[in-house]
Amino acid sequence: MVLIPAGTFQMGSADFYPDERPVHERSVAAFSIDRHEVTNADYARFVADTGYVTVAERDLDPAAFPGADPADLVPGSMVFTPTSGPVDLGNWRNWWRWQPGASWRRPFGPGSSVDDRPRHPVVHIAYEDAVAYAAWAGKRLPTEAEHEYAARGGVDGARFAWGDDPYPDGVPQANSWLGHFPYDNRGVGDAAPVGSYPANGYGLFDMIGNVWEWTTDFYTPRHLRLSDKPVDAGKRQNLLAAASAQEGFPDIPRRVLKGGSQLCSPDYCLRFRPAARSPQAEDTGMSHIGFRCARDA
Repeated sequence: MVLIPAGTFQMGSADFYPDERPVHERSVAAFSIDRHEVTNADYARFVADTGYVTVAERDLDPAAFPGADPADLVPGSMVFTPTSGPVDLGNWRNWWRWQPGASWRRPFGPGSSVDDRPRHPVVHIAYEDAVAYAAWAGKRLPTEAEHEYAARGGVDGARFAWGDDPYPDGVPQANSWLGHFPYDNRGVGDAAPVGSYPANGYGLFDMIGNVWEWTTDFYTPRHLRLSDKPVDAGKRQNLLAAASAQEGFPDIPRRVLKGGSQLCSPDYCLRFRPAARSPQAEDTGMSHIGFRCARDA
């Protein structure tokens, strides 16, 4: 872990998405945070020690999915699938599929494995899966403010963790989508082993890009200041959450994801930035969602 000194910074951004506003001053106490995302090897040690079963590996309760075909109620998770060409970017179903059998052990579904991916970030992790690991490790998940402060690496106010240019001198500084989303990726095309890109000013790897990371904060449609009254989580839902609500699934609390992922692209999701944030249902892991842990100083 890396000790991050206490400090005050300008949280949020006024230049991109509405939920990153308002830009406001935020102070954080000193804390420690993992140098890199929790890997498959890390999570395997936790599971071997505890016998823990992730949400994606558990049987589904038919009562929670009224009207669903029981044959469809099998363990699985959401897996990204590139398209063969341009598609409607307003319909997430064009590139996400429900894959029975997908889990942290089998990130692409049956037949896949993490045996040759020990240093890749663990994915298909729901919020409670991350919390369970953190408790086992004697740690906790970071808050949204802690994550953003650490991701900035001491560079306050810049658009990206390294400055204002997304690709300085044409060189990617994080694992993001290079090309036209979701069919033409000239980059890695997948999560990369942790530490594959330069560390930020605090010596932290992949705080931007690679996989989205869970934080403890409930999602709100804008940043709350100390003077604000609380806003219920989930009022501004992402596409997947909105579709689930329309189809009659129960409303699940949503937490803030930070850092962006390998799927973030300037022509679709310019969120490989410290200020970027995304709502995610607590019970839903996906093939681009992982986490790292923090600890009080």
